[in-house]
Amino acid sequence: MSRLSDISASPTLREFAQGAAQSSIMPVADFLAPTVQVATSVGRFKSYTEKNRFHIPDTLRTMGGRAAELRFDATDATYNCEPHALDYPVDNLEQLEADGLENMLREGAVAVAEVSALSHEKAVIDAALTAVGAGTAKSWADAADPIADIDDAILSVIKAAKYGSLMGVGVLFGATAWKIFKNQTKVRGRFVVGNGAGMGAGNGALGLAVPTEQSAGQMFIGTPEIRTSYMIYDSAPEGKSESISFLLDSAVLVFARKESPSRRDPSFMKTFRLMDRFMVPGSYMRDDGRVEVAKFDWSEDVKVTNSAACIRLNASAT
Repeated sequence: MSRLSDISASPTLREFAQGAAQSSIMPVADFLAPTVQVATSVGRFKSYTEKNRFHIPDTLRTMGGRAAELRFDATDATYNCEPHALDYPVDNLEQLEADGLENMLREGAVAVAEVSALSHEKAVIDAALTAVGAGTAKSWADAADPIADIDDAILSVIKAAKYGSLMGVGVLFGATAWKIFKNQTKVRGRFVVGNGAGMGAGNGALGLAVPTEQSAGQMFIGTPEIRTSYMIYDSAPEGKSESISFLLDSAVLVFARKESPSRRDPSFMKTFRLMDRFMVPGSYMRDDGRVEVAKFDWSEDVKVTNSAACIRLNASAT
């Protein structure tokens, strides 16, 4: 065995690679489709639509009587944590000259984790946009009330999820939508800059200090979690001048989410990942014998599990 294969098989590097992968997961991807760790690569989960019903059972049991059974009126669907992989070549000459081969592999693990995280985030957002459809146009000109629009969407999503206060709500802004929202007259008037008066002035209450996603959450019913996506892509074909666009752009997604979902709860989206098999390092020799490749493998499946529990708004400033 080579030095690289020895190091790549070590528990220390494996732990480092998995830690790098976890820390590199894009916050928007984990926000929109949080991870469900599963024991097998193929399994079943509950898939909900607007036709499903969740009834709160009567848990009182009479003496000698039977208990109510917990039932989910939803379709059993299949997840399949398909294999993903990225390679990080290390030239034999580098191995001869480098005293810190393990550090080189750590560097490779970080690079692979960052690229895989970008790929995962794009896959999550693409799947969300496909599931939710074209959405509803919303003019957020000065006379409009964006906060009321999002409040209405939040209440609709809670009803669609049919899980009451157990279900959280997320609001994900595209970059342009966030710009329109935070600069809109009625929204801007709710923030306090410096020591100026703002929302609640006159009764001793403080307004919202700065226009961030965290402070904006306080304006909405139920205080949902807020994020903004700055994911970009090049829409130009190969060989043409680049055309960089934001993936969500002027869209706002309001959706049901649990921070730590299971296979059965009615969250909008989930990422199924094989337990303890996230970013597993290894190595192999390239066919020319000059380069040994550090390989990193993982398995996951992004699923829309409740298509009814997301609403898309398309914001415009006019």
